[in-house]
Amino acid sequence: MPVEIDIAKVAKLARIALTDEEQETYGRQLADILEHAARVQALATDGVKPTSHPLTMVNAFRPDEVTGSLPRDEVLAMAPDAVDGYFRVPKILDEQ
Repeated sequence: MPVEIDIAKVAKLARIALTDEEQETYGRQLADILEHAARVQALATDGVKPTSHPLTMVNAFRPDEVTGSLPRDEVLAMAPDAVDGYFRVPKILDEQ
């Protein structure tokens, strides 16, 4: 089932400048994708449970364990600039 699409219009909406050759190439590619999507959509899926992934997914989280943090002096020693126990960073906002 061929799918017709106006690539020039799509390119204009996306604000993309395409040559005639690119429009023809991308038009064919997009038509192939849309035809494939239409074939998949036409499959009989009655009784098939919806899934978000074809395989069973299991999250591999590590146990949440409280550990000590790095010593403040050691961390501040690695900072490019530190003052009175704090990181010093460039000012980015103007105060009014």
